Amino acid sequence: MPITHSRIWLDNSTPINPTTNNENNDDEPCTCPQCAPPAANAITDFGMPQLPNDQKPVNPRGNICYLPIIGHIEGHVTMPANNKTTKYEHVIPLLISVAENPEIEGLLVILNTCGGDVEAGLALSELISNIAKPTVSLVLGGGHSIGVPLAVSAKVSFIAPSATMTIHPVRMSGTLIGARQTYDYFNKTQDRILEFIVKNSDITKERLREIMHDPENLALDVGTILIGEEAVNEKLIDHCGGLNDAMEKLYEMIDVERKKQV
Repeated sequence: MPITHSRIWLDNSTPINPTTNNENNDDEPCTCPQCAPPAANAITDFGMPQLPNDQKPVNPRGNICYLPIIGHIEGHVTMPANNKTTKYEHVIPLLISVAENPEIEGLLVILNTCGGDVEAGLALSELISNIAKPTVSLVLGGGHSIGVPLAVSAKVSFIAPSATMTIHPVRMSGTLIGARQTYDYFNKTQDRILEFIVKNSDITKERLREIMHDPENLALDVGTILIGEEAVNEKLIDHCGGLNDAMEKLYEMIDVERKKQV
């Protein structure tokens, strides 16, 4: 008699009422492909061609992991379903996998983000900046708000000629208490962002504060929009270029690391 395979999966690991793979209906779990848990799709679930743990050497010039950071950087509160988001709880384990997987030789971070949660953005920025392997970032479209620390977190940063970056003071939504302590908290949060940007780029803290509080550049806010080469001229980003420029630089850095290991 043919065996019927029927499993309902709550998640990727827990089956409900599994059918066994033998005619005696004992407790031996079924191992056939039909009853296997659904595998994560690297493109649709994470926006990556391969997950770091699945990555195999495919390019003699260097095995690169690509990490897209797009849309709104989601923090501790889930964004509405109609928002495109990058979830930090997904990206953090991916970055750790990049750091510990010996098959991966470099990381290319692609940014097109409107910004988002400050603590989530800074957490991802700190992880990227502390990866020992070669890292390169490329701003496409936009790298706004907390996307600025993410853009400068890589060892070498690029921005496309048409891409933009918005630098503005920290904002907060919701109920605020009109007290000195609230203002002090804003200042401390702002200083955390400024210190990270200055540490990982060549812009001075004084100049960064100046363009951040510019009252004439934005119509409804204070701050500055930098387009392509302007971000390079301000010494915020290292180079103006596209995907090929970023990849060539990453291959060059990988080649230097390989020579050190000989």
